[in-house]
Amino acid sequence: MFKAFLQWLALRSHLPINQFLHQCKNYAFRVVKGNTFRLLPLIFGFIFALFVGFSSRAILPKSTEILWDTYGIPHIYGKDTQSAFQAFGWAQMQSHANLLLRLYGQARGRAAEYWGEKYLESDRWVQRMGIPERAQSWYKAQNPAFRNNLDAFAAGLNAYAKAHPDLIDDEVEVVLPIEPVDILAHGQRVLHFTFVVNPESINDNVEKIGENNSKASNGWAIAPSRSASGKAMLLANPHLPWSNLFLWYEAQLTAPGIDAYGATLVGIPVLAIAFNDNLGWTHTVNTHDGWDTYELQLADGGYRFDGKIRAFQTEEKTLQVKQDNGTLRAESLVVQHSIHGPVVAQKQGKALALRVVGLDSPGALQQWWDMAQAKNLTQFETALKRLQLPMFTVMYADRDGHIMHLFNGQVPIRSQGNFEDWEGIIPGNTSQTLWTKTHPYRDLPRVVDPASGWLQNANDPPWTTTFPRALNPDKYPPYMAPRGLMSFRAQRSAKMLNEDESISFEEMVKYKHSTRMELADRLLDDLIPAARKFGDESARRAADILETWDRQANADSQGAVLFAQWTDEMDFPEAFAIPWKEEAPQTTPDGLADPQKAVKALAIAAAKVDKAYGVLDVPWGDVFRLKSVDRDLPANGDPGKLGIFRVLNFAPTANGRFQAIEGDSYIAAIEFSNPVRAMALTSYGNATQPNSPHVGEQLQLFARKELHPVWRSRQDITAHLEQRQVF
Repeated sequence: MFKAFLQWLALRSHLPINQFLHQCKNYAFRVVKGNTFRLLPLIFGFIFALFVGFSSRAILPKSTEILWDTYGIPHIYGKDTQSAFQAFGWAQMQSHANLLLRLYGQARGRAAEYWGEKYLESDRWVQRMGIPERAQSWYKAQNPAFRNNLDAFAAGLNAYAKAHPDLIDDEVEVVLPIEPVDILAHGQRVLHFTFVVNPESINDNVEKIGENNSKASNGWAIAPSRSASGKAMLLANPHLPWSNLFLWYEAQLTAPGIDAYGATLVGIPVLAIAFNDNLGWTHTVNTHDGWDTYELQLADGGYRFDGKIRAFQTEEKTLQVKQDNGTLRAESLVVQHSIHGPVVAQKQGKALALRVVGLDSPGALQQWWDMAQAKNLTQFETALKRLQLPMFTVMYADRDGHIMHLFNGQVPIRSQGNFEDWEGIIPGNTSQTLWTKTHPYRDLPRVVDPASGWLQNANDPPWTTTFPRALNPDKYPPYMAPRGLMSFRAQRSAKMLNEDESISFEEMVKYKHSTRMELADRLLDDLIPAARKFGDESARRAADILETWDRQANADSQGAVLFAQWTDEMDFPEAFAIPWKEEAPQTTPDGLADPQKAVKALAIAAAKVDKAYGVLDVPWGDVFRLKSVDRDLPANGDPGKLGIFRVLNFAPTANGRFQAIEGDSYIAAIEFSNPVRAMALTSYGNATQPNSPHVGEQLQLFARKELHPVWRSRQDITAHLEQRQVF
């Protein structure tokens, strides 16, 4: 029994039993110098001191605090879970108060009432989709403990606003106080009615997936067999717009049962991408089809369905619109509901109704919270199996050496057809096209611990997550995910992993920042000789520039601007001689179908570049810029369609220059060593409030292709402390 007691104490001291006893013995003999009579009491005294010391570490803090590091990242220590949620609400308000209140106002569907006509379309979308009413029912459906957490987060938001009204813009204070249902409405608007489906997708009838989708991402999981350290590694790298509801917020949350670090979208009360001492995960936007538009045949005030006429359920809502003089104008909104969902358009005797997955699944926030508390793959999958997140690939790694790729989401069980068949407008006059159930977890494409030792996703379908292939698409319903093109960015992603059999942490970070253009590697060997054979002087001069170019989009790369302009003049994918082939996913498409036409396009591109910048070899960073309030820096990176892993998308500014507006937004590189090693970056900084010194702060690191260290231990945090707040 005494031996067991000593073993227990040794375990608490984090020492082997022999080393623990040796220290006890040395301590005792050092004090009594061999007096064996006094030895035993002293040993017990030492053991008692150790017991008290180690036990005191487990005692919960009497207060809750936020330790702000020098990058403006809050490290929250909660005496209990609700206190941690309340402090997280306070922290988000300190960093993003004006933005948060505007987003919560939009989620209520009352933004036009608060701020005028320009928000009317947003209100119509929110109200037509029933977001405010559904948020009320979702709030009631939360389990009591998590409902209390939402209450606490809202209390933290409001407490900050009450304490610092002078730091919040007057025009957004009208949204206060924030209610817990506002948080659920905001989450629903973000997940279901921005990521799963958004108004532009319906209005423009655009494809539901594609490389030009600004909501993109990279994710890697590397097994010990492929890691130089013998430890699993994870790379998180979402690409989102650098504004509005897409902004990431970096934080650490510590409370009983949890010590997680990561990021979440502003206004969300839990971490959406995170890691702890045992495991971590990231998300990518997957090739998931969770919505459909149904064409209804109108008749006698209703619509035809299975040979009968069904009546619409009609609801009239009143929207208030603030006028320039401050008065309110009332506007009626009639919402019609079919068996498929709300009607979003009517024309020429027909209507379009929208059906979206997950509207009866209110537990996404709690699922994320429970994922962050998991300690191993089994516990993590227990949370995943609830399938409360409507979409997103899950890329996972852990300390035990497991890696996993899950094509996560609520996938409708469809009666027929392949993925492309469900991309257009669906006939709504028959129950044969109306899905009512979604696939269970066991049906979803999933890979655990592949023989390759690596997994990747760059918004490509799950079938190309690793090579040799671990998933056979023939074993899944043809509508589950497309069988089509593996994008050049995804090919670049897989290539970097596949060509390095022993990847160090430093190499993973270096690969993350790679701006090498896979498309250039694929086509320049055809384009350059064709230009010298068929081209005029300008085309041949352009070919000389491209031949000496480093095939990257670094700030000092000369030739990247010219190549990017040439791709804009080309008609891809028709311009390829060899189309993409499923049996050769990493080497196709390839070649130029019409070399002479490609050379003419090069001459046109050269003329445009020369006219705009005076030289053909203008450095990339002279044209493409990173800007914030007080920074104007040369950029590196470009749209993923060129096969670049480091993604940036740009908008035109003055004088033919361009400014980054979306792309690499949050980056985290994690190695599950002991202790966990991690570096991260929130590209645009961790705040938007005008009074914050952290607005745009990390952009300098971004321009240098650097990440900042992740400080997780209290010792490291206090060594880089900017502010301490005690509650």
